[in-house]
Amino acid sequence: MYVLIVGGGRTGSHLASLLLTGGYEVRVVEKRHEVLQNLHQELPTEVIYEGDGTDPQVLEAVDIRRAQVFAAVDNDDADNLMAAFLARRQFGVKRVIGRVNNPRNAWLFTEEFGVDVALNQADIMAKLIEEQMSLGDMMTMLKLRKGEFSLVEEKIFPGAFAVGRSIKDLPLPSNSMICGIIRHGETVLPRGDAVLQEGDEILALVDDDSRTVVAELLGRPEEAEQH
Repeated sequence: MYVLIVGGGRTGSHLASLLLTGGYEVRVVEKRHEVLQNLHQELPTEVIYEGDGTDPQVLEAVDIRRAQVFAAVDNDDADNLMAAFLARRQFGVKRVIGRVNNPRNAWLFTEEFGVDVALNQADIMAKLIEEQMSLGDMMTMLKLRKGEFSLVEEKIFPGAFAVGRSIKDLPLPSNSMICGIIRHGETVLPRGDAVLQEGDEILALVDDDSRTVVAELLGRPEEAEQH
């Protein structure tokens, strides 16, 4: 799958890193020189394209017509809307995601403007607070398929069930998948024989039914005993 991302700030660079770890083909378009300097420290050079994501010629240059998913995650709502509109209306990308920076602009991020999924930062923060209250230290990073699935992050606590076990030996629910391991600041590929360690930061894809089980496997032992 080819994913094209416009905006190389924190959201764009982190999203690109996760997708690259998952084996996806990714390109990030960014025009700000100071942001590009940071990007080159975080992502492979061949993934980065310097240019304006609202310019049709730039989008053509990064082969947008081949993209299955387009994510406009710049820090400017007007640019995100323009990029999303071009992706859908001019280039026919089937799946378009738009980041909403100012909640007052959320009403614009609709299918009429080419946006399938609007990432409203204020709404996400509110939901994060609610979920944090019920799920301990598990953090929701991204909602997918209109909220059906979530990309979550949790650090493995001392004494957790997962400590010392390989991924293939974890009783993970069928609708969940570990898609990344961050250990001492380095990314570890989540192969089945990878043994999890205390302090590992785990990135997992879960649905509503499986997220509690995954939290119990990775989290504090006393929390698991309460369920």
